Amino acid sequence: VQLQASGGGLVQAGGSLRLSCQASGSVFSANVMGWYRQAPGKQRELVATVTNTGTISYTDSVRGRFTISRNSIRTWLYLQMNGLQPEDTGVYYCTATIGPRAYWGQGTLVTVSS
Repeated sequence: VQLQASGGGLVQAGGSLRLSCQASGSVFSANVMGWYRQAPGKQRELVATVTNTGTISYTDSVRGRFTISRNSIRTWLYLQMNGLQPEDTGVYYCTATIGPRAYWGQGTLVTVSS
């Protein structure tokens, strides 16, 4: 399984970005796909997930501003981010969990200026 994230960049506070993650390999078997982020000097944190049954969850800080989605065959995962704030700055990683194993993409940098 390979994951390739893209769509990061520099945006002003209040702006929007859409992250994309192209997945290849046996991703149709993924139990969960999601996005994590890591801010400078902080631990990686969960942002949003979608399960194989379509159940979606968000961390409290992004609920109502971010939307996770994927295509039906799970080869693309998206994160629409609206109302971005400086605290959303970080490297965003897409992930797919298949059985007991988690796969990670290389990350895409999101920088939100105030």
